[in-house]
Amino acid sequence: MLKKYFSDLHIHIGGGSDGSPVKITASRKLNFPNILEEAAFKKGLDIIGIIDCASPVVLKDIDQMLEEGSMRELKKGGILYSDQLLVLPGAEIESREPDGGQVHYMSFFPQLKQIKEFSKTMDNYISNITLSSQAAGLNGSELFKIVDYHGGTLIPAHIFTPHKSFYGRAFSRYSEIFSDDQWSKIPAVELGLSADTEMADLLPELSDKSFLSNSDAHSLPKIAREYNIFQMEELNYQEVIKVLKRESGRKIIKNFGLNPELGKYHRSHCQNCGKIFSENMAVLKCPDCGAGKMVIGVKDRILDIAENESSISPAHRAEYIYQIPLLDIPGIGKKTVEKLFNSCGTEMDILHNLDLKELKNCMSSRIFSKIKKARSGNFDFKSGGGGSYGRVIF
Repeated sequence: MLKKYFSDLHIHIGGGSDGSPVKITASRKLNFPNILEEAAFKKGLDIIGIIDCASPVVLKDIDQMLEEGSMRELKKGGILYSDQLLVLPGAEIESREPDGGQVHYMSFFPQLKQIKEFSKTMDNYISNITLSSQAAGLNGSELFKIVDYHGGTLIPAHIFTPHKSFYGRAFSRYSEIFSDDQWSKIPAVELGLSADTEMADLLPELSDKSFLSNSDAHSLPKIAREYNIFQMEELNYQEVIKVLKRESGRKIIKNFGLNPELGKYHRSHCQNCGKIFSENMAVLKCPDCGAGKMVIGVKDRILDIAENESSISPAHRAEYIYQIPLLDIPGIGKKTVEKLFNSCGTEMDILHNLDLKELKNCMSSRIFSKIKKARSGNFDFKSGGGGSYGRVIF
């Protein structure tokens, strides 16, 4: 029987439980055991991908939790925590492409022994395997071969952002780096915070890929900032891969993400005069000052390389729904969210599972009116850009 599962497959680790650094730009509270507790008992997720598991610091934490019995490896792949949360061990690697571009790729592995072997291999190409998202002296095709050899699955991360992404920083077409056979074995791509399905489907070469909306969380509260609903039979790695490949009725049925206009890189930004552009065409050079110091926006980059004049989504494409996380709702802070978790349940309960009557009975009328607006999409927002996020306005 196919069931629905909430998933976020891009979560970083700031450090080990002993305080050792892993992701320098992430919170040190974002360690393996803390992530599992936050994802399972506060966010209400069913599936998470932790993409810093190639770090020996993280592998040590994983081994310790397995020995303690708080989680267990599954025969069909993945790690099950507290009998309710599936953890996919993964790694994010930064490539060096032929044109000098840098791309972040996520890779996931079914068994712990496979990512341990992958870690040993990558130690030959990375200056410090302990730290997250380290640059490897490999291009995307070479990295694909290594991931594939170790039994993993490769997924390009936040594919349109102007820094360290596949289309935003390196390529206009997949054929510039991947063979047709390699491309066919990449089942999905991650959209990132400044893009949605309508934008991505301007590129016909993505029509056979599943789209992922993930948080790229650098702190505990940002977990499930964006997420997906998977339709599959049970919690294990093999089922997730079937979802991404859309096999036997498994598929992504919904992507939940911020409106891309809230993203900090949605439109081009002139670093010289400070202007953020909103034209209906790609802005690649500042029309005001003529300076070349531009951060090309996600929408501008897509418009520049798009083959389709209008977005054409295939029949299998999941519905994309603009969603506001609880902490992004104006007037709801960390203390309020903690009270809501205690009285109402997890974030997924509050945003999806509870009906309006149940919501009204477990929170104040002021908070209820805000969450009701957020669930119905009845809000405005100020667009982001120039490296700053937009904000929701009620």
